[in-house]
Amino acid sequence: MRYTRRMSANLQNTAGDELAMPDQWAERLASRLTKDEKIQAWLELDLDARLHFANGLVAVTDQRLLALAPGDSEWREWPLRPALNLNHHDNAGVGSLELLDAQGRIACWRYTLANNLAALRVISEFELHRDSLASGQPVQHAEDDCCPKCMAPIPPGEDECPVCNRETMVVPSTWTLFRLWRFAHPYRWQLLTGFVLTLASTAAQLVPPYLTMPLMDEVLIPFQNGKPIDWPLVLMYLGGLLGAATLAWGLGWIRTYILSLVSERIGRDLRTQTYEHLLGLSLEYFGGKRTGDLMARIGNETDRINIFLSLDLLNFATDVLMITMTAVILFSINPWLALVTLLPLPIIGWLIHFVREKLRTGFEKIDRVWAEVTNVLADTIPGIRVVKAFAQEKREGERFRTANEHNLQMNDKLNKTWSVFTPTVTLLTEIGLLVVWIFGIWQISKGASTVGVLTAFLAYIGRFYTRLDSMSRIVSATQRAASSTKRIFDILDHVSSVPEPTNPVHLSGVTGRLELKKASFRYGTRSVTRDVDLVIEPGEMIGLVGHSGSGKSTLVNLICRFYDVTEGQVLIDGVDVRSVPVAEFRQHIGLVLQEPFLFFGTIAENIAYGKPQATRQEIIAAARAAHAHEFILRLPHGYDSLVGERGQGLSGGERQRISIARALLIDPRILILDEATSAVDTETEKEIQKALDNLVKGRTTIAIAHRLSTLRKADRLVVMDRGKIVEIGNHDQLMEIEGHYYKLYMAQARNVDTEAQLPAAPNLPKTVTA
Repeated sequence: MRYTRRMSANLQNTAGDELAMPDQWAERLASRLTKDEKIQAWLELDLDARLHFANGLVAVTDQRLLALAPGDSEWREWPLRPALNLNHHDNAGVGSLELLDAQGRIACWRYTLANNLAALRVISEFELHRDSLASGQPVQHAEDDCCPKCMAPIPPGEDECPVCNRETMVVPSTWTLFRLWRFAHPYRWQLLTGFVLTLASTAAQLVPPYLTMPLMDEVLIPFQNGKPIDWPLVLMYLGGLLGAATLAWGLGWIRTYILSLVSERIGRDLRTQTYEHLLGLSLEYFGGKRTGDLMARIGNETDRINIFLSLDLLNFATDVLMITMTAVILFSINPWLALVTLLPLPIIGWLIHFVREKLRTGFEKIDRVWAEVTNVLADTIPGIRVVKAFAQEKREGERFRTANEHNLQMNDKLNKTWSVFTPTVTLLTEIGLLVVWIFGIWQISKGASTVGVLTAFLAYIGRFYTRLDSMSRIVSATQRAASSTKRIFDILDHVSSVPEPTNPVHLSGVTGRLELKKASFRYGTRSVTRDVDLVIEPGEMIGLVGHSGSGKSTLVNLICRFYDVTEGQVLIDGVDVRSVPVAEFRQHIGLVLQEPFLFFGTIAENIAYGKPQATRQEIIAAARAAHAHEFILRLPHGYDSLVGERGQGLSGGERQRISIARALLIDPRILILDEATSAVDTETEKEIQKALDNLVKGRTTIAIAHRLSTLRKADRLVVMDRGKIVEIGNHDQLMEIEGHYYKLYMAQARNVDTEAQLPAAPNLPKTVTA
């Protein structure tokens, strides 16, 4: 795709533009520029060296790099020269921009990743103008060669912005296809049978042209010279032709059937193993992936591999055998004519190599562009209520149209190459056939060959060139399959950050005692929780309290083993959770989330999700305890009523009570309540609270809540701040010391009082407060 917008290089011309430099920086920087010097790109710094929020600026002009680091009062500048380099790194939400020369690092600036595109744009312009000054060649900023999103220049011949497209491009190799052998190995005997049948059917197809030689030389030409036809001989040759054709058909049918069965089973195994491996990966992997992209890999990519194995690879094997065996027969009949037949091969071989290099990256790009299309669908369809609520149908339609247009243009570019290649191969084979005619007629005129030999040659050459043309076309299918294989193995090669234990310890009689010892966790280099020490006794209810971002959810994720601690331990009944099989450990945990997720299916199926073998009586008992039985019976089909995708046919409170019933049914020893009542009204909260009271009885419970009033029944409150536990105690104890909890509670109390004193809006009911 070529883009039409261009990045402005002049500060005065950027007023009103979405990329214009803020006035505070434009004024400070303008006084430092020479008359002809122009700003090319800039990065607003928002972190200092200690990762505290602060303001600064890095700007690149057509002559130098200027920087005002946070906390500095003086600008620093470096004239652009070949020895200077800008490097970019990002770790756990923090980006780093380093300036280096031959001696090492000169300067380093840090920023949040919200400014990452600006940093990449600075690097792009820095390198362009540095190289321009070194070579003396002007920088070319074509009107249609800038990305509309980040305004970075797009290199000639490229279709995607190197700044926006930060995915690592590893060109798929044809050798990647050999990795599919692990899926083909269980069917090796069927594959061997298919190969033998392919060999036999190919040999049978080569018999008819060979029989045309005696038919011409021993029957037809003598008949033209006055000799009577030897009918028994003719019937023998015609019978041979019919027998060879019938045998080739029968062998081909059996071969195709066997290999099709094998390819379907390989495709099934590939999809199943990829999906099962995907389910075994940690939440960390899913955090960086799009749903549409993963769906496309497991669906479209495996289908493409399946087609390649069942059709294209089979045809390729037949083509190779046919060409090889035909070449042997041709040389055995007439070596000179055979050499003439092979004349186009070197040119076709060079064309295949040339086109393959073009197709390698082309299909990889098309796969990623198609993933953009499926990503739009995966975003929009589940969120259709939000789309309609904000009347954004046209906007989402435009998003899809843009992604679809990008897909079309990428395919059009690839088709330009392919459309030239295919007719060129056909032309070369036709020229080769013409040369054989000329050389064969010349040999017959000299008495070096016969009409029968030439006729057989032409029949064989027809098969030879047809298979050669077919084999050249498989280049496209091979590269497309290699691209799909690479994307599938990108998933299969990924190792979960929550591995299964090498020597597992099996739990028995779990009481639910939890202990965290010096538990710390990092996202990259950013510390999220630090040195957390906490003991939760069996049956105790703990309330986690703190500001957003204090580490409450991370602590729960560590206890559930969605992530593993980077330092310290998490113990259940004195056993490190990392030594317990993941599935076995999580069977003892019940989870009730702020936004309950229901699957498409019946009410009963959703309640029994964690225990599929549950009886109807057990399901009803769990629903009764969750105070869901009454509203379920009011549904058209009761427990067999279908709920829409993600439970859209139910209210928020009803979904939450089904979620509680689902947790009750598995009878967990440990219960996690993550803002379970924050998204419902007061009356619904009372109903849910009754259900939760039944749920927490006799269970170790960890509850997260921003509304502190919902934690009134907690045995202890654990207050967190910046990844550490700062206070532990019950409500009265924490209020008495007037620390972090006291401030949180008083702030909420003031908010409630303020809401209670607000006058009611006309014609609207008054706000009901807890």
